[in-house]
Amino acid sequence: MNQLKQVHAFSLRNGTVDTNILITKLLEIPNIPYARQLFDLIPQPTSSLYNKLIKAYASHGPQHHCFSLYTQMFKQSCFPDPLTFTYIFSVCAALSSARLGKIVHGHFVVSGFKDDVIAVTALVDMYAKLGLVEFARVQFDQLQYKAVPVWNAMIAGYARRGKMEEARTLFELMPSKTVVSWTTMVSGYSQNGQYVNALNTFLSMEKVGGFMPNEVSLTSVLPACANLGALEIGERIEGYARVNGYIENLFVSNALLEMYAKCGKLDVAMLLFDEIRGRKNLCSWNTMIMGLATHGKYEKALKLFHQLLREKMVPDAITFVAALLACTHGGKIGEGKEIFELMETKFKIIPKLEHYGCMVDLLGRAGKLNEAYNLVQNMPMKPDAVIWGTLLGACSFHRNIEFAEKAAEALFRLEPWNSGNYVILSNIYASKNDWDGVSRTRKMMKGSQVPKAAGYSSIEESGVIHKFIVEDKSHPRFSEIYAALEYVYSNMRASVDENNFDSEIETTA
Repeated sequence: MNQLKQVHAFSLRNGTVDTNILITKLLEIPNIPYARQLFDLIPQPTSSLYNKLIKAYASHGPQHHCFSLYTQMFKQSCFPDPLTFTYIFSVCAALSSARLGKIVHGHFVVSGFKDDVIAVTALVDMYAKLGLVEFARVQFDQLQYKAVPVWNAMIAGYARRGKMEEARTLFELMPSKTVVSWTTMVSGYSQNGQYVNALNTFLSMEKVGGFMPNEVSLTSVLPACANLGALEIGERIEGYARVNGYIENLFVSNALLEMYAKCGKLDVAMLLFDEIRGRKNLCSWNTMIMGLATHGKYEKALKLFHQLLREKMVPDAITFVAALLACTHGGKIGEGKEIFELMETKFKIIPKLEHYGCMVDLLGRAGKLNEAYNLVQNMPMKPDAVIWGTLLGACSFHRNIEFAEKAAEALFRLEPWNSGNYVILSNIYASKNDWDGVSRTRKMMKGSQVPKAAGYSSIEESGVIHKFIVEDKSHPRFSEIYAALEYVYSNMRASVDENNFDSEIETTA
């Protein structure tokens, strides 16, 4: 930097200054304020120089300076070129400004660059990121030549809006795909909770597509492994990540940490947590504390929470959910209340629904149903179905009809389609021999035409997830499955009959 200043001073003294080169070098460092000072001294900057400065502000901020430069271009009759629009479209997306995006789009059309592939790709990407997928699709369809990036942008736009069927249709139509294309689909499925599809797409990327996953691919599929309990595939991904050096990527490490924690492999998760060491961020801490708390290791979870505070890490709302969950599993009412108060008094974090839900669960499990109900009544926000469901679950455990009826009444309004609430209330009545209550609940359920949801289970075998519903015959190998079940059932029955026979002989003897 000092060398550049010396060159600038020498050039000024000798009258040989080339401001364009100096500005370019300054932006490479980058020292944008100094470059801007020099830029403002130029009476008539070129569009190329404008673009360099706009790109710098777009990358490093403040991004609103991009628009002041863009406006200045028109005032100085230095009109934008396709590259200018490419940068400005990306800034509109980053600032989530649909209004500015549409204005710039209008300028783009008038400028006559609507056939420039790179600029139109940026335009499609802008509308897609703004959630205006219909606008993005219009521009996409008008392109005569569609490069891979514009396909990826359109697919990502559908995925962000949860329109995975449209994304899949477009993905299948792609004339050629890249690892980014496959990863976009995996990420879309994972973010929309379609974990089986995410996992199957990832496996197809390797087998059918022949592509080697990158860091983003691994980060996208590991949450699916975590939520499906697909430990075998997750372990294989870790091996792949280590061989290819992706384990050094913190996003990959955190995703692996979550996978092991959710799958119950807490010892492995803790080893990985310790391995991350100095690279750990708050996400790493939250994942480990949450994993320990979820699996009942409340003492270790709370120890890690207090260690986080000692190391001067600043907790967030998720950290406190994990800590409160640990208190819930440990029945630590006093510590739970202290942590709940600590959120707002020390860290200025306003409790959200999930924090109140943890407190209701903590009090409810301890049998303090009156206190739990009062907390629900005095919450600063309207309680949702999760809050009332938590209270109803506590009432079921303690067989309390009074508060169960209040919770169930709220749940019937919030989610009248949920048969589980009717069943829980009916079971509470039955546990207290209140058969009139059972009858009333059954009639209410029948009168509301609430269907009882079919239960299902899923298993992972050889890297494939198999889902089974009661009396299901949709599996391609159902005949073999039922034959195996019949074999097991017959053996069990024969064993029971044999034991009964032996008992009769002993009794007779």
